[in-house]
Amino acid sequence: MAAKIRKGDTVIVITGKDKGRKGEVLKSFPEDSRVLVSGVNIKARHTKPSQVDPQGGIKRNEAPIHVSNVAHVDPTSGKPTRVGFKTEGTGEKARKVRFAKRSGESIDG
Repeated sequence: MAAKIRKGDTVIVITGKDKGRKGEVLKSFPEDSRVLVSGVNIKARHTKPSQVDPQGGIKRNEAPIHVSNVAHVDPTSGKPTRVGFKTEGTGEKARKVRFAKRSGESIDG
């Protein structure tokens, strides 16, 4: 099944504590239906000093967020949009591409 949200896409958080924040998808976890978005869902982890990290302390990292809580950013308006699929080209050169349902513009370029 084709993924509606992939690595490198710009998304906006539509619900939760980070609602309204935009970011780029750093990694996708399709088996868990989660994505890692830059600057969103920051979690603090207290780490002990070790040989690798002699300082230790509080480390802040992004945590995965459920894919239902994010939406694509429309390339023309910058607002959230749903994603659809259509085939471009004909015959041997036909390929399946994603497009923004709000504006109809292609996402895959």
